[in-house]
Amino acid sequence: MEKMIVSPSPHIHAPASTASLMRDVLIALAPATLVSLLFYGWAELLLVCVCVLCCVLTEYLIEKFLMKTPPTVSDCSAAVTGLLLALNLPASCPWWVALLGSVFAIGVVKMTFGGLGQNVFNPAIAARVFLLVSFPSYMTSWSAPASIADAWSFAPVDAVSGATPLGIVSEAMRAGQPLDAVFAEHHFSYGQMLFASMGGSVGEVSALALLAGFVWLLARKVIKPYTTLAIWATVIGVSAVFSLMDPSSYTDPLFNMLTGGVLIGSIFMATDYVTSPMSNTGCVIFGFGIGLQTMLIRYFGAYPEGMSFAILLMNAFVPLINRFCHQPKYGRAK
Repeated sequence: MEKMIVSPSPHIHAPASTASLMRDVLIALAPATLVSLLFYGWAELLLVCVCVLCCVLTEYLIEKFLMKTPPTVSDCSAAVTGLLLALNLPASCPWWVALLGSVFAIGVVKMTFGGLGQNVFNPAIAARVFLLVSFPSYMTSWSAPASIADAWSFAPVDAVSGATPLGIVSEAMRAGQPLDAVFAEHHFSYGQMLFASMGGSVGEVSALALLAGFVWLLARKVIKPYTTLAIWATVIGVSAVFSLMDPSSYTDPLFNMLTGGVLIGSIFMATDYVTSPMSNTGCVIFGFGIGLQTMLIRYFGAYPEGMSFAILLMNAFVPLINRFCHQPKYGRAK
């Protein structure tokens, strides 16, 4: 007779692990990464290598020599943080700025709180905001290669400050210029924004690639759609109201969805297990707060983009949301 093992309930086992979930996130980020490499070439490849390697190495060294615990870099969470940070930087960003952001993301934001599962803020988002505040000139200088051949050549590419559609439109809104004239002057098209946006962080270059990653995460049941859809619904709703009231002064929902960090932030960073609410109701509230703050910053703030700040601010409210929005206990109706 085999030995019977008795242990407290519940007896639920799942094949998923942290490493398998993180690998799925890396796969979901692959389309956006490949498109960014296609358009930005060696510059983007350098950023990806620096961010991923520095994040992994920083976590390994801290766990090995400071915390005296077995290294956990094999769970791929540090690699995910590095890749997300790389996709949130301009292609013209110097490698040492990316290195500093990677060390800050892992060493300060993640490991200071005890490591994976204990950090309050999303490391990649916090690092991006840290770099934006510390090095605004580097973080707002966008490179736009003339062609894919130029991207993979070793010829230097000039950086154009403030050349994103979102930045141009934001300046026009503050100056009181009619948006239809701005769109016509700069030849903005929604088709181009869907596939290859004209400047911005390298991860924003293709909305279609980000949506492909979203489909993969849903199919693999890595994330639930509540937070992402709540953000999208709020961004669409708020921009629809303002654009209907004054279409010459406020951008429409489609523009706000396809530009800036709405897609990459709502799909890959707002849905982070550690820094998002545990309940479905909490995820909806969390998403609503992110979407609302994003649009308020875009329309009335000093920065043209508000996604990073919105996620970071709502991360701070997650403990409070979890306190009042409980997930039903296993085996109970409520």
